Amino acid sequence: MDNWRKSSYSGPGDGNECVEIATTPTHTTVRDSKTPTRATLTFPTPTFTTFLEALKTSRHPHP
Repeated sequence: MDNWRKSSYSGPGDGNECVEIATTPTHTTVRDSKTPTRATLTFPTPTFTTFLEALKTSRHPHP
């Protein structure tokens, strides 16, 4: 995969305090931005989408 991108919340300076993701129509791959040549994690896109939605809910609980 060569379409890696970082969050806009990656941190100050060169933004190496975050993860990067690369997507295909069926999978999302995650890697550590500090060590991009090391291991990656790959998830089916629906699973990763559910994970992100759960994070958003836990950060901003509904009343």
